[in-house]
Amino acid sequence: MAEAERVRGVVARAKGAPVALETIVVPAPGPGEARVRVKACGVCHTDLHYKLGAIGDGFPFLLGHEAAGVVESVGPDVTEVAPGDTVVLNWRAVCGQCRACRRGRPWYCFDTHNATQRMTLEDGTELSPALGIGAFAELTLVAAGQCTKVDPSVPPAVAGLLGCGVMAGIGAAINTGGVGRGDTVAVIGCGGVGDAAVLGSSLAGARTIIAVDVDEQKLQWARDFGATHTVDAKQHDVVEAVRSLTDGFGADVVIDAVGRPETWKQAFYARDLAGTVVLVGVPSPEMTLELPLLDVFGRGGALKSSWYGDCLPSRDFPMLLDLFQQGRLPLDRFVSEEIGVGDVEEAFDKMHRGEVLRSVVVFP
Repeated sequence: MAEAERVRGVVARAKGAPVALETIVVPAPGPGEARVRVKACGVCHTDLHYKLGAIGDGFPFLLGHEAAGVVESVGPDVTEVAPGDTVVLNWRAVCGQCRACRRGRPWYCFDTHNATQRMTLEDGTELSPALGIGAFAELTLVAAGQCTKVDPSVPPAVAGLLGCGVMAGIGAAINTGGVGRGDTVAVIGCGGVGDAAVLGSSLAGARTIIAVDVDEQKLQWARDFGATHTVDAKQHDVVEAVRSLTDGFGADVVIDAVGRPETWKQAFYARDLAGTVVLVGVPSPEMTLELPLLDVFGRGGALKSSWYGDCLPSRDFPMLLDLFQQGRLPLDRFVSEEIGVGDVEEAFDKMHRGEVLRSVVVFP
C-alpha cells in the first residue's frame, strides 16, 4: 500500500514574493487519483500569474502544470492508467457526464475535476496546485483523468509542452479557429502560445501566416515556425498591415495570443468579413472591452475564445506527438533551455525579458 511521500517542490507563499523550494507532502492516491513521478515541467506564464496573484489568492501555491512523467501508483477505481505508464498531465480532465460531454463535445466539459486530496507543507498547510496539477516537484497527485498516456520514447521535455501552452496555441488555430488549406491567418503575440498558433496554422495548410509582435526576437521565432510575413507593431498599424498582406480584405482567422483589449480590437478589425477572431491570450480580471455593436453585426463571422485550444487530450496529445516523431511537427524547437527545479525564479525573469520560449525543469 502506497504511503505519503515527502519531496521538494516550488512554492509561492505570497503575492509577488520570490518562489522557494519547500518540502511538500504528497498523499497516497485515493479513489480516482494517480500519483505521478514528474520527469519534466515547462515554466509557463500561467505559473507567473499565480505567483503575482493574478489568478487567485489561494496561497500558498504549488506551481508547475505543463508536465510529463510516469505513473507511480493509482487509487481504487482507476482504469485509465496504471503504474509505469508514461503520461502528459492535463488540467481539463473531462467528466463524461455534463451536458457538453453528453452532447459529444467533451472538449467543452463544464465539470472538469482534480484530485480530491490536497498536497501540503510539512506543517499541514494545504497547497493550491497550479491548474490542479502542481508539477514543479518530483512527485504530484492528480485525478487519474488528468493523465493522458503517450509514447514513452518521446523526450519528457517535449511531451510535457502539450500540457498547456503549445496545445493552447496549436488548438486555437486548428480546433477553435478551424484554419484550413489556403486560409490566411494573422497571429498577434508571438510568445510560446502565439508561435504554437503559427505552427498549427502551418500544419493546417494556411497559405499566408502573418506574425505580429513588438519584439524582433519573437518575430524571428515566428518565422522559424512557419510565418510567411511579420509585422512589427511598434512600427506599423497592425490592421492596415494585415489588410495589405491579404489583398486588402483582412485575414480569414486572426488569433489574439496576448489577451488585451487593444490587441483584441486589432484582431477584430484585421479579419476579413465573415472571418473568425480567436482569443487565446488570457485577460486579467479588470480588463473591459467597448465596441460599436453595429460593427459586430455588420462584419459577421465568429468571435471565439479558446479554452486550452479546445483540445481533447486523449485525442490530440498522442496525435501531435506522432507528428513530432515523424518529423512533421518540430515541438522540440520550443525548448529554449533545460533547467533544475531550483532555477524557476530565474526562469521567470528570463520569460519576462522575452529571452526564452520555454524553460523546462527536468528532473533526474
